[in-house]
Amino acid sequence: MNEPIMKKVKGDGIKIQLAVWEGKGKPILCIHGITANCRSWDCLAAALADRHQIMSMDLRGRGFSDKPPTGYSIDHHCQDILAVLDDLHIEQAVLMGHSLGAFISLVFAARYPERMDRLILVDGGGKLSEQHRIKVFAGIKPALDRLGQVFSSPEEYLGVMKQAPYLQPWNSYLEIYCRYEIEEVEGGVRTNIDPKHIEEESINLGKVDSSQYYSQIKAPTLILRATKGLIAQDDILLPEDVVEEMVQNIPNSHYLNLGGANHYSILFQPNPARDQAILGFLEN
Repeated sequence: MNEPIMKKVKGDGIKIQLAVWEGKGKPILCIHGITANCRSWDCLAAALADRHQIMSMDLRGRGFSDKPPTGYSIDHHCQDILAVLDDLHIEQAVLMGHSLGAFISLVFAARYPERMDRLILVDGGGKLSEQHRIKVFAGIKPALDRLGQVFSSPEEYLGVMKQAPYLQPWNSYLEIYCRYEIEEVEGGVRTNIDPKHIEEESINLGKVDSSQYYSQIKAPTLILRATKGLIAQDDILLPEDVVEEMVQNIPNSHYLNLGGANHYSILFQPNPARDQAILGFLEN
């Protein structure tokens, strides 16, 4: 597939890195997860870019966007998205968010309905019980633990990532995603994300009750749900009762179970059912 065009655009007082796959259809702005980057969307872009314009931003503090010392919350990300859409002169966009990005997209859709065309939530955005939230953070702990670690070389880092059971089977999309976040430091390489920023993000996320925004969403909404856990079967990001509550309370919404997909493979692995559901949703 074609490499995206990389450009810098205006966030809320900062510069945001944007990956763009040019297309002729609806503009789709993709919002990644808590320790991810804009290249987590390459696999989906390969399926969608022939018919739509795909744009993926590095959230502040990630990838090659600016990294202010503080300011990591859904509120800050929503202001960045608003600034990005204004800078690109996009009146209405499809927002598609994964994991933390789903929470951000949900809140943005509730607050700025006039800027929304459609909303796609990929394995995230639901209100979890505190007990289940602890399970989920245990499941993503390996992704958090890589931050700040120094590896002797890019190859050592990639070797560690290739062994992660939740990233199987390894493919070129995962390789691109991991190489994108590598920076050189004294003694070797590490990811270009400061763990302190993610800690602040996690604390602020814990204060958000996403269910209070459900009824305020006016855009048609598609929820894609992974049915497979990360470490255990019960650490899925969207338990069935949670996603059913979302559909009951978000007007004009529906969901699709993607059997066999986990929280990462739902994005990084080819999935015709996922792609067909998104394309059909966008074109109805």
